[in-house]
Amino acid sequence: QEEEEEEDAEIRREVQKQREVHLNWRSEIAESIESSSDKTFQCSDLVIAVGQNASGFLSAFVLSTGNWDVVGTVTLWNERTKGPSQVTNTQLPEESRCVLYRQAACPSVVICQCTYYVAEDQLFQWTEKVLGSIQRRGLRVLVLSDCSVAEYKTSECITASPSPFLRTLKTSEYRDALRCPLMEQPNILTGLPAAVLSHCQVHRIPAVVYQCYSDVACPDSLTMEAYRPALSCLSSKLGKVDYNPSTEVLRKVVRVSEAQSNLYT
Repeated sequence: QEEEEEEDAEIRREVQKQREVHLNWRSEIAESIESSSDKTFQCSDLVIAVGQNASGFLSAFVLSTGNWDVVGTVTLWNERTKGPSQVTNTQLPEESRCVLYRQAACPSVVICQCTYYVAEDQLFQWTEKVLGSIQRRGLRVLVLSDCSVAEYKTSECITASPSPFLRTLKTSEYRDALRCPLMEQPNILTGLPAAVLSHCQVHRIPAVVYQCYSDVACPDSLTMEAYRPALSCLSSKLGKVDYNPSTEVLRKVVRVSEAQSNLYT
């Protein structure tokens, strides 16, 4: 009986270890964090894109201008996300599906593109590892999130709100003007956007989520462009944002997103 219990405990430990979330900073970033007084990464604005279209929007409208460097990745493993559970910070994976970028000309802004599934038991870990490693004082968080229009609850006919369309939720500390209607009850956030917003509410960090409801599950330029109102939250910080990316830029982003989506589904 005792041997069986010990074996079960060992299996649980192995499963927990396999499902750990790992934040991997580039070596020079890791060194600067280690040498800082509070052991945290310094930035004023963190932008998190959750989903193929949210990430595609940032690729086309923001990351296509200026020089953006990869500063870190977040790796994990679960039933729907097959990938390396851990890598060293000296050798970041080229094909990670959660990447953090920073612009040399504007190091106070960090962009995180996340296109993998984070399991329910990994959400708390993810937010603690990522947001917990960034200095809270003066931090603001913007989340862009994809969602199926089938999950949108309304008493009206859904055609009254032709998709794609945006809805927003914010923390009590967020004071800026909202760029779209508030999310109506009984609609709620789920998954990583909900976990990030909850973390920010608890730690009194100004944060806002813009969720795009779309009837298209695959990467789509029309859905990407629906996030355009959120650009006003970024332009004042970045200075250079591409308000009108060329058709070719959008097509390229869609092709890359489709390739990644097909590779992991």
